[in-house]
Amino acid sequence: MINGVTMKISVDDYLLNTLKEDITYEDVSANAVMPEDKQGRADLICKQDGIICGLDVFRRVFELLDPRSRFESDYKDGDRVSKGDKIGVIYGDVKAILSGERTALNYLQRMSGIATITREYVDELSGCSATLLDTRKTTPNMRPFEKYAVKVGGATNHRYNLSDGVLLKDNHIGAAGSVTRAIEMAKEYAPFVRKIEIETETLDQVKEAVEAGADIIMLDNMDNDTVKKAVELIAGRAQTECSGNVTKERLREIAELGVDYISCGALTHSAPIMDVSLKNLVADD
Repeated sequence: MINGVTMKISVDDYLLNTLKEDITYEDVSANAVMPEDKQGRADLICKQDGIICGLDVFRRVFELLDPRSRFESDYKDGDRVSKGDKIGVIYGDVKAILSGERTALNYLQRMSGIATITREYVDELSGCSATLLDTRKTTPNMRPFEKYAVKVGGATNHRYNLSDGVLLKDNHIGAAGSVTRAIEMAKEYAPFVRKIEIETETLDQVKEAVEAGADIIMLDNMDNDTVKKAVELIAGRAQTECSGNVTKERLREIAELGVDYISCGALTHSAPIMDVSLKNLVADD
């Protein structure tokens, strides 16, 4: 659950900006059919199977438009839902329900889609020791919601942003001049409490990264045979992360090669939405 404090300090601004994108100065359609203030309600209906995620965000959209609104539901984020389930009921000013519907559903559908595909990927790793990670390949201005949805789906967040940790990729290595030099410079610059991760593409780079003292070695776009050799070469002297061309079908075989982590951008950049609708709106007499 996204708690109240987190919602106010880090989420409300995102929601308000999205509402402003959808409502320049008025909702012409809502005002046309509802010229007076009137209370009402609408049902939140699930239209396909999946993992629900984003219920607090859904609720908060309507609260920003109508502080008296309320959302009642017996479900919580992470619950499995089925097509036809009535997930809850939103109560409030009818104009607020009409105006907030699309924004609230956009967040809920996107977050539920990510949680659903993440759960599918996590299930593929059942019984394996490798940890599934997301990436920074998120939709602009959706990162807090998408990262949260990954956690609800059962995976683990990689670094949240560029301030979160040291990850030296191919272009960082190019800028520094070599794997060794990039690690040396990171150790000189970064606080000692920061782990240093570096991306490698060949076994020669893996060997260099180990000798330079990297904490985590990313094995990027390697085939299974190369990943296996890299893990043997590292021999526990650094943690390992496999990345690149990670598909659901390949997950388990990668995990069985002995890597510690598997990062997958598809959890966020390729997740389809989960279909959820607001139906049966009625205004009180």
